[in-house]
Amino acid sequence: MFEKNLNLGYLLDFYGELLSERKRSVMDMYYNEDFSLAEIAAEIGISRQGARDIIKKSEEELLFYEEKLGLAKKLKRVEASASQLQQMAKEHSLPKTIEDKIAELVEAVEL
Repeated sequence: MFEKNLNLGYLLDFYGELLSERKRSVMDMYYNEDFSLAEIAAEIGISRQGARDIIKKSEEELLFYEEKLGLAKKLKRVEASASQLQQMAKEHSLPKTIEDKIAELVEAVEL
């Protein structure tokens, strides 16, 4: 069975603009609008297998971008570090100005 890898939905958000309009549209229907392969095929006038092929090729492309650039992985690390800083600031009663700056950082890196 053809199962969705939800991490690819995250990569679509990250690198989707690098895909062709057709691939981006199909991936959006599949991951964001939860269309079935049959529904995608009917929507764009191709076979179910054709829709599956577009999705598989697009997924490979997204994984390639992440492998080469690693931007999604880096953002996750920055988000985790920012959240840890925010927690540490609360635990150690840092001055309000520092807590505010950390809160700004956390807000800036959240998607």
